[in-house]
Amino acid sequence: MPSSVPLVDLSPWFTGTSEGRADVAEQVDRALRQSGFLLVTGHGVPDDLRDRAREQARRFFALPEDVKQRYAVTVGGRGWLPPGVEANGYAEGTETPPDLKESYSAGADLGVGVAEVDGFWFQPNVWPAEVPGLAETATEYMRRMRALSDHLLEIFAAALGLAESHFTRHTAQPTYTFNINWYPPMTHVGEPEPDQFRIGPHTDFGTVTVLDRQAGVGGLQVFTDGGEWEDAPYHPDAFTVNIGDLMARWTGDRWRSTRHRVLPPAPTAPEEDLVSLVFFYETDHDARITSLAPPLGKRIYPEVIAADYLKEKLDAITMG
Repeated sequence: MPSSVPLVDLSPWFTGTSEGRADVAEQVDRALRQSGFLLVTGHGVPDDLRDRAREQARRFFALPEDVKQRYAVTVGGRGWLPPGVEANGYAEGTETPPDLKESYSAGADLGVGVAEVDGFWFQPNVWPAEVPGLAETATEYMRRMRALSDHLLEIFAAALGLAESHFTRHTAQPTYTFNINWYPPMTHVGEPEPDQFRIGPHTDFGTVTVLDRQAGVGGLQVFTDGGEWEDAPYHPDAFTVNIGDLMARWTGDRWRSTRHRVLPPAPTAPEEDLVSLVFFYETDHDARITSLAPPLGKRIYPEVIAADYLKEKLDAITMG
């Protein structure tokens, strides 16, 4: 396993001694400073929930195109994101072909009572009638992911020597998105265009991303601090965790929001298709994000409102 993406067992944080908790926090701080990515086990999320979510999602993606079209939305919507609506490379200012993927998107739906805010950040979730179990499974998955993400934010705070509520006091009613990504096989999408990926090179936008991925030839790669693309390690029991631009900004660049990409389908595995469960966790929509000053942080950014910052990023990757 490459040392740039370490494996951290969270069990001591939940059940261990104060020394064990401190050790977990120290490992997480080191990983986020050096890599921005880590694998976590001991998270307590049952395997069968992850398996059910993936199996039910596959049932949706296997539906005829005209049926899926009933649920079609664009980036930021709730429902099916068809091929061609998203190109993550644009977040870096790079013009790339659309990403070779389909997604089903859900998220936070308990509004704050402000129409303009609720209309984007807390849209009602839409569930396909053709896959009746998906709503219940995805809702439970999001509940588990929100709880795990808040635990991660508490570990992050402890890693910085701050009160454990330093970040979670900004997640009383957070925005978050759950994307189920289907990466079709080459036999389905054809040969990729030049510089076309399943997901183009980008950094994530928010605070923390929790990914349940499948191993594959056309899988996740991470851009190392040495300036090279490296296949991300895989562990069947682990979630892949990384921070986004907002958290890097919050910590004054102490921690890295690291570029990553998902490779296109490979000629050596033309039948390979993969399903990733991706949970993007944010903060309250109106949270004011102020950089940690030195010596904890390295630089101080101007304060931003979380929702304004994230909306600008989402608009950048939306095709058309």
